[in-house]
Amino acid sequence: MKVLVIGSGGREHAIVRKLAESPRVNEIVVAPGNAGIAREAGGAAITCVPIGAMEIDALVAYAREEGVDYVVVTPDDPLVAGAVDAFTAAGIASFGPTKAAAQIEGSKSFAKAFMARHGIPTAGYAVYEDEAAALAHVASCDLPVVVKADGLALGKGVTVALTREEAETAVREAMGGRFGRSGERLVIEEFLTGPEVSVLAFSDGKTIRPMVSAMDHKRLLDGDRGPNTGGMGVIAPSPLYTAEVAQRCEREIFGPTVAGLAAEGTPFTGCLYFGLILTADGPKVIEYNCRFGDPETQVVLPLFESDLIDIFEATSAGTLADVPVDFAEGAAACVVLSAEGYPAAPRKGDPIDLPADLEEYVVAAGVAERDGQLLTNGGRVLGVCARASTLPAALDLAYERVRRISFPGAHYRTDIAHQFRQH
Repeated sequence: MKVLVIGSGGREHAIVRKLAESPRVNEIVVAPGNAGIAREAGGAAITCVPIGAMEIDALVAYAREEGVDYVVVTPDDPLVAGAVDAFTAAGIASFGPTKAAAQIEGSKSFAKAFMARHGIPTAGYAVYEDEAAALAHVASCDLPVVVKADGLALGKGVTVALTREEAETAVREAMGGRFGRSGERLVIEEFLTGPEVSVLAFSDGKTIRPMVSAMDHKRLLDGDRGPNTGGMGVIAPSPLYTAEVAQRCEREIFGPTVAGLAAEGTPFTGCLYFGLILTADGPKVIEYNCRFGDPETQVVLPLFESDLIDIFEATSAGTLADVPVDFAEGAAACVVLSAEGYPAAPRKGDPIDLPADLEEYVVAAGVAERDGQLLTNGGRVLGVCARASTLPAALDLAYERVRRISFPGAHYRTDIAHQFRQH
């Protein structure tokens, strides 16, 4: 079958690589993809086409004209804009939630109100559309406090303010247009303490099948210092996500989320991402995403042992309860190589020295190609992955591979999951 994957990052590369393992998939088209994905040598023919992820009408027309059998929509923007609805209207099966269900990520105030309605544990919060009222809140609330732009903001819309000045600046910047319309409404939350864990889960609107847990590292620099990024490294599974925690999450969070969305007439199909914090009072939801996480996908899918296209089709058909969702024992790690100047102003166009024997372990994100030479073309350039029987072994192998890859200004964190490494 012929599959169209929409997106252009490391997450999409990981999905394409896993889909190419399926004996049922013989052709994969990625729109727009990137130069690294185009070089992927898998069991399926892989090509990239220059159609942007938000060019929904053009994507539907391409899928119809080129005889695409199934579409995988991964980025948040087209999902929130209704890409899956458009493919459904054209009679083309696709993976992902409807526009209505994607509001669980598209609007943080919607997500918070939804959790309140269904008794799902999360931080206390208030919603503001008036700047003066929001400033009054942060002038008197407990610190630290979390200020969030309501809409999509490329992962940059959240500020953990340690001082009143930081909180006031976050309010003024968001409501002053920094995030466009996404910042016209703010969610201000109490600050929760505890380790964070991500859990991705497949859903067909009725059944939810969690994947292995993952732990991301958002800060740019070692020691969890520096600015927030899209993610500098990730492991799976998280040793902190015990069987007991998992059972509690399924009972108190995962099940009620899927049941609540269905009860409200917006059943969720696709991949639901739970950003969780493990507090002294139990697990709570920090955020929902309506799609595969990046970079979590890069460590979750290497451990996935079922046929991915079977699972995708089951989410669309409402038959997820009937198909196996199996994960291997062991662990996976991914360390991100970022460009100089990231996240503020990443430098582009530097040549990448990537040994040929490492390409199968690398997912490409911010890359371009000229005359056969890979070049940096974004902030997070490459994700360097490894899988092993234990987490320390996976981390050691990932770092061994990272040290063999270079480009001018390359940066990576040296302490991903350091607390779990044994030396």
